[in-house]
Amino acid sequence: MGMSVIISAADAEDAEQILKLQYLGYQAEAELYGDWAMEPLTQTLESLRAELSEQHVLVARLGDEVVGTVRGRVDDGIGRIGRLVVHPRMQRHGLGGRLLEALERRLAEGGGHVTAYRLFTGHRSLGNLRLYARQGYRQTNVEQVSGSLSFVHLEKPVAAPFAATA
Repeated sequence: MGMSVIISAADAEDAEQILKLQYLGYQAEAELYGDWAMEPLTQTLESLRAELSEQHVLVARLGDEVVGTVRGRVDDGIGRIGRLVVHPRMQRHGLGGRLLEALERRLAEGGGHVTAYRLFTGHRSLGNLRLYARQGYRQTNVEQVSGSLSFVHLEKPVAAPFAATA
């Protein structure tokens, strides 16, 4: 019998698995950009633990294994989403989209009024760009970071609540 992937809030005990998954997941990005010093690959366990207490962090579990993660927070009505990572063997099965949707719900339910969600990815990360487009994100601007890297910023407006007609 197969196991189902369950998405839930991360806890402090997940920090090491999240960091290992992040390191594994960003290897392809590092190779794509020729940059093995990017922040997701150099983040410390201590700073990740701090993020677990400061942000909404979700994990996708297959049994006891963390196979996906995403984190975010709300600033001034904007849901800021980052570090979406899916284990390479679990990619292209809809898990990234499920994690994004779950975090969007979590941020919207978190108390503050969310008007839009924002995130960014590298300009060569075509798989990421396709995923975000499928999830309703649209490019807002491109930020030149270096000669070999630009960040593509994307936004997804929060849909207006359905208004009943009389």
